[in-house]
Amino acid sequence: MVLCGTTPERRASKDLEKKISSWMKDYKKAIKILLLGAGESGKTTIIKQMKILHISGFTPEEKMEKAQDIKSNVLEAISTLTRNLEQLGIPLGSEANRDSFEYISGIDPEGFTFPQEFYEHTERLWRDAGIREAYAQQHKFQLIDCSKYFLDKVSVLKQPDYVPSVQDILHSRRRTTNIQKIEFEVKIPRKYGGGGSLTFWMFDVGGQRGERKKWIQVFDGIQTVLFLVSASCFDLVVREDEATNRLQESIKIFQNVWVSRFLKDAGFIVFLNKQDILKDKVVNSKKRIGDYFPDYANYKLDVKDRDPNEDEEYQKTRCFIRDQFLEIAKQQVTREARKLSPGFSVAEEERVRECYWHFTTATDTNNVKLVFEDVHNMIIMWNLHEIGVKMA
Repeated sequence: MVLCGTTPERRASKDLEKKISSWMKDYKKAIKILLLGAGESGKTTIIKQMKILHISGFTPEEKMEKAQDIKSNVLEAISTLTRNLEQLGIPLGSEANRDSFEYISGIDPEGFTFPQEFYEHTERLWRDAGIREAYAQQHKFQLIDCSKYFLDKVSVLKQPDYVPSVQDILHSRRRTTNIQKIEFEVKIPRKYGGGGSLTFWMFDVGGQRGERKKWIQVFDGIQTVLFLVSASCFDLVVREDEATNRLQESIKIFQNVWVSRFLKDAGFIVFLNKQDILKDKVVNSKKRIGDYFPDYANYKLDVKDRDPNEDEEYQKTRCFIRDQFLEIAKQQVTREARKLSPGFSVAEEERVRECYWHFTTATDTNNVKLVFEDVHNMIIMWNLHEIGVKMA
């Protein structure tokens, strides 16, 4: 005989569903995410990806604006390579390219109109063996990451009817000199009740030293910090002083924000970004992080971090970089539980803050989509924990 009724387990499950549903319904405030990190770590690229994934992409006007940024990126790339050719003592591969060298060297970027001859000279120089050798030694000077991507596409960019592709826009570079904010909504996963969406406000701030004094302006009410690290920059120095190692600078910034009293209530997620460039440096260019970080000589790759499908030296390098940040995150910083929605009162308690991490390539939309789904779930889990809901 089967007895009909409601078991304690089923009643508890129903109560949990109601509690989650009520929180999702009552939660009207936007979830504020702050992107932090050193300059050129990929923060603005994440903002662009959110536009692609959660809004409607880029308007025709925005694409035209990005086309100008891309042209400026090409000029900066070829001008930087040309200028450093002589400083490195590298001769031109062919004297037949001397007129192109002189043309590029004589450009004043202020008000430059990008005539067709500019693209012809740029293509000629980019094929030159001397310029290629300078590119191979880019760790000795400051060169934007997107240089090769756009110099390889000059034949496309020079067309009068050129419209940037999504990938072109993601690779384009413009220094952030103010605070950017983007708003978007993400549907609530079914396992958390579904039937609605959460509003996100994401803030991007400039990462150069002169811009960091502005960071405190957006610290108030931040619930999650996405800290971006340019993992590929272990062999580069910062633009501001041409001496400090970029990765060391990033580690120092993370140390400061991790213990900041203004961010003690924020969850932290570290994006170890530019994995594509890091892998290319380690696997193809044979660059070794141990030349810049002596502790690497004693570092052992944990069994759980091994991937049979990846190059071992690359795996070891990326995990060594990750562990520099996770070591800082071991410093205990307590968080006060917060009242997250009008319908719930949260007891004043403290709990140890955790730090999560992801290996990322910000220019890869599929990678960012998967990572942000994880971030979304983490944020929901943090919020539910703070109203007393524990998920299995």
